Amino acid sequence: MKRESGILMPVFSLASRFGIGCLSKEAYDFVDFLERSAQGYWQILPVGPTGFGNSPYQPFSAFAGNPYFISLDALIEEGLLREEEAAGLDFGGDAEKVDYGAMYENRKKALQAAFARFKEQGDKAREGELSFEKYKEKEDFWLSDYALYVAIKEENQGASWLDWEDGLRLREASAMKAAKERLADEIEYVCFVQYKFDQQWRRLHKYAKTKQVKIIGDLPLYVAMDSADSWSHPEVFCFDKEKKPTMVTGCPPDAFSPTGQLWGNPAYDWEAQEKEDFSWWVHRIARNYEWYDVIRLDHFHGFSDFYGIKYGEETAEHGKSYPGPGMKLFKALEKELGELHMIAEDLGTNTPENQKLLAESGFPGMNVLQYAFTSWDSIYVNHRHNKNSVVYTGTHDNTPTFAWAQEINEGQMGFARRYINSKEESTGGFVWDMIREAYRSVADLCVIPLQDYLCKGKEARINTPGGADGNWEWRLLPNFLSEDLSRSIRELAETYGRVPEKSSEA
Repeated sequence: MKRESGILMPVFSLASRFGIGCLSKEAYDFVDFLERSAQGYWQILPVGPTGFGNSPYQPFSAFAGNPYFISLDALIEEGLLREEEAAGLDFGGDAEKVDYGAMYENRKKALQAAFARFKEQGDKAREGELSFEKYKEKEDFWLSDYALYVAIKEENQGASWLDWEDGLRLREASAMKAAKERLADEIEYVCFVQYKFDQQWRRLHKYAKTKQVKIIGDLPLYVAMDSADSWSHPEVFCFDKEKKPTMVTGCPPDAFSPTGQLWGNPAYDWEAQEKEDFSWWVHRIARNYEWYDVIRLDHFHGFSDFYGIKYGEETAEHGKSYPGPGMKLFKALEKELGELHMIAEDLGTNTPENQKLLAESGFPGMNVLQYAFTSWDSIYVNHRHNKNSVVYTGTHDNTPTFAWAQEINEGQMGFARRYINSKEESTGGFVWDMIREAYRSVADLCVIPLQDYLCKGKEARINTPGGADGNWEWRLLPNFLSEDLSRSIRELAETYGRVPEKSSEA
């Protein structure tokens, strides 16, 4: 990794006229903003299809894209959707918040209208792009199962696959054949949606490359229990012969949570996967590299060891620690895919085993400045950073730095001000001093959440871990990114040697 900087900005947080950030003109405008600001990276959150709670870390598939991110404007330009069909739907009335209820009720209506016209008009793929039929062939490893899963789930009013009738739950040949025939049109619709997502994403990614902007994608370690992956590939997880889960994941009890944390994601059967040369993971990572230039591995510690709890337990109290795949997985991935461009999300309790795996992998870890000043011996202060790492002011799980500065106690603020030499009286001035401190770090990569540049408060927080409401909603207002802001960010990149080098691809 070369010395550069980037901005953390979820796709759903982009401005757009249809209720949620998507792969529309505003995404291209943001890439342009990054280029003008001398930023070499755009870090996003996972882009998989979300379910209850709208968390991108609990997607219905580890391979599929989120239908909400498909640009309706692009479908209108292609002649697949009429302006009045999109404009006549309610996608929520608040330009600064995603209304997921409105999305759930109405986004599919627009996509179904586009699908109907697609069937009438035929495929009009651009030169150099896959046709619909070729796309389905190429992505068959996951797409056919995912489309069938979505169709059956809808037929069952959204019920988890664990509650489907046994023929479908166990994927018996006769039940599967009947479902494919019965739900053929819905299956084709789901494939069309993924085709359009992929098409639009690849166009944006290609454009970003011409602007010297690399995309950092976020890969959740675990999949949701109710997902196409756990249904179609039970051999990857800790399931019994009846395809029922035997172990789920979580965190052990600690001072903050006496009963631990019961996440409920299915645990991986790493021993079984090793015998298969981690083939499912090879497919998964290969798919992600089609979308991203760099992959951020969420919960990196879980590759070293993980906390497993017997399925059916009501708390995490009686779980135990199990070994993860360690370097065996990364060596298998490197053998099949070549050099791995990854960032390890190694926040939290560091053990010798975690640190050993990080060192052996060679992946850069993470430093978060908001964690640097809450104790006198924090590992996150600048003088303890190493070159092969990424520095942030905060992440999507932190409150924006403006709000953080108002919430910490007087002693912590005093320490922070002394350390970063901030004499700014205003909170906004202090936030920019924190940003400057991140840029000053020896860490190769510096990534700042957009909300910090804008000095946004807690209203712009992306996620409050453990909180059920108000997450994954914040959106940028249209035309909010000024040339003055771009010049200020560029000045930081120039001052601290983080301007991207021009490549022959530009």
